[in-house]
Amino acid sequence: MVIDAMLPYFSESYANPSSSFHQAGRMAAEAVDRSREAIAASLGVSESEIVFTSGATESNNLAILGVCTHALATRRRIVTSVIEHKSVLESCRHLATTGFNVTVLPVDKNGLVDTERLKEVLTDDTLLVSIQAANNEIGTIQSVEAIGAITRSRGVLFHCDAAQAFGRIPLDLSRLEVDMVSVSAHKICGPKGIGALYLRGGVRSQPIAPIVFGGGQEQGLRSGTLNVPGIIGFAAAARLATESFLESGKRMAGMRDLFEKLLIESFPETRRNGYLGNRLPGNASLTFPGIDAEMLLANIPEVAMSKGSACIGDGTAPSHVLLAIGLSREDASSTVRVGIGGNTTEAEIRSAAAMVVGALRRLRALTRT
Repeated sequence: MVIDAMLPYFSESYANPSSSFHQAGRMAAEAVDRSREAIAASLGVSESEIVFTSGATESNNLAILGVCTHALATRRRIVTSVIEHKSVLESCRHLATTGFNVTVLPVDKNGLVDTERLKEVLTDDTLLVSIQAANNEIGTIQSVEAIGAITRSRGVLFHCDAAQAFGRIPLDLSRLEVDMVSVSAHKICGPKGIGALYLRGGVRSQPIAPIVFGGGQEQGLRSGTLNVPGIIGFAAAARLATESFLESGKRMAGMRDLFEKLLIESFPETRRNGYLGNRLPGNASLTFPGIDAEMLLANIPEVAMSKGSACIGDGTAPSHVLLAIGLSREDASSTVRVGIGGNTTEAEIRSAAAMVVGALRRLRALTRT
């Protein structure tokens, strides 16, 4: 459905939606408007509150840098957490070089931010809090509702990277005290290279400045010709995710639990990371003590697992998320991340588990010789 929806906008309706003087351009613009409405509806917000970007990394940069470089930004403190996506942490690190004070909150062994600690670090100089909805490596889901209530009570802006949460857990932004939210299409089986930033009340209601300059598209906040096929695909994926996320989430959690069970039965040393009481349904972070994760992955190329986050260019360094929840560098190097898809079958789970177990046994035998 997603690909079918996109195809006409590569070959038939390929006009620039900003070209409103001819019919083809107006048709493209109307398709973008309909897609914006669908994406907004999936988040429980108004279409005027959606700004299209190239993905969650750009949305995170736009939210953080845009707010902090706005002419009205007189406060100079930012609060984030140690396990945020690199696009958040690097944006904050950059701002620290320009005179902003950045407070990086620790997390507990489950990857949870202590909301009482958050209350303590908020000052009259705090401009922005940026804390994710769910972690991309260990799956831990944060209490966005509680964090939003705290920031709202102190008059502090709250940005939330919800790339992992969107389409996987309930995310009705109309009920949450969140000012900005980043989402990405490819996390809900949409096309890569398209995402959005939600701005409560729209562009004119938030103190935010552009970080990309040009023709003034997206209400002047994000210049550049719109990725029409990507936007159409994003909307199609959002519709599907909204219709089926409860059923799909339950199914993914079941497949994930089966996968973990099969591995632990055959390799009892296996340890699970993250908050097991509240984590993303298709996520698993597994540590195999004494087993080098890179060697394990090299032995099972048929199984699409990864070491840490796919969003980090240098995959050789230990995961900052795993170190933050208390894993040693050795254990972090023995940890893999697993993502269960909505269409993954039980037969595929059992086959993948058997391949992983076989590789674990071969590598364990090598370490004993």
